[in-house]
Formats: sequence, C-alpha cells, structure tokens
Amino acid sequence: MGILDSLKKVAKDTLKKAPTVTPNTTAASSTNAAAAAKAAALVGSKAGQTQTEIPNPAQNVLSSAEVEAIIVAKVKAKGNPSNWKVSIVDLMSALDMNSSLAARKTLAAKLNYSGYDADGSAEKNMWLHAELLKALAKNGGKVPSNLL
Repeated sequence: MGILDSLKKVAKDTLKKAPTVTPNTTAASSTNAAAAAKAAALVGSKAGQTQTEIPNPAQNVLSSAEVEAIIVAKVKAKGNPSNWKVSIVDLMSALDMNSSLAARKTLAAKLNYSGYDADGSAEKNMWLHAELLKALAKNGGKVPSNLL
C-alpha cells in the first residue's frame, strides 16, 4: 500500500468515525468531519502536484485537523511508533526530515527563531514544532522546499 492509499484510508476512516451532527453535538465535531473530508479530497486531487502546479496557494491552507490526518497517515505507513504530537524529533522523522540537533538548529534559523537558546532547549523545540505545523498547513500538508 503506497502513501497515497494510506492517506486516503486514514481520511476515509476518519470520516466513518466522525459523529453526525445532532442538536447535542458540538460544532467542533462537524468541523473535524469537514476537515477530514477536505483532507481526503486533497489527497485524491493534489497528491501528485508539485508546489508550482497548485494554482492558488492561499486556497491550499489546511486546518490543524487536516494536517494531523496527513501526518497520522504518514506515521501509519511507516509502521513505527511516534510521539509526533509533542516531539519535534518524531514530527521531523514522520516528515522524512533529518531530525538531528544540527538540522533542528538550521531549521530554527530558517524559521527565524529569536528565542534565548538556539541549541536543543525545550523552548526552541516546542517553538519549532508549532512553526513546522504552521508551515505544513500553509503549504498544503507538504514540507516547504526552503525548509528541507
């Protein structure tokens, strides 16, 4: 099973598990279902496109739920346990990025980190984690080429 098949399966499974909206259901659950549907559509329609082929990057911004669905699919496809939701090292590994300290320092510089500690501090790692997720959302779930 290829990565596209894995992404489609995760998006489909997410849609199946999403609760239907009833008067007692919160708006958040309908948002998650919509996000999963959008992620599934993106996997099917934009998976083979390069960054330059996408006509309007502003329309390609993903929600955090959509980014999460993409990362979950990548982690499942690799078959290795991962704590990517809190670990920058695991997140970078899930995205096939070098996660060494030197690579994280370089990534921090590329993302204009201005915190106190430029080494492997918890502060920097948490900031990098959040910024990398934002970059993925802005780039349709793909790591921007300038960050590789």
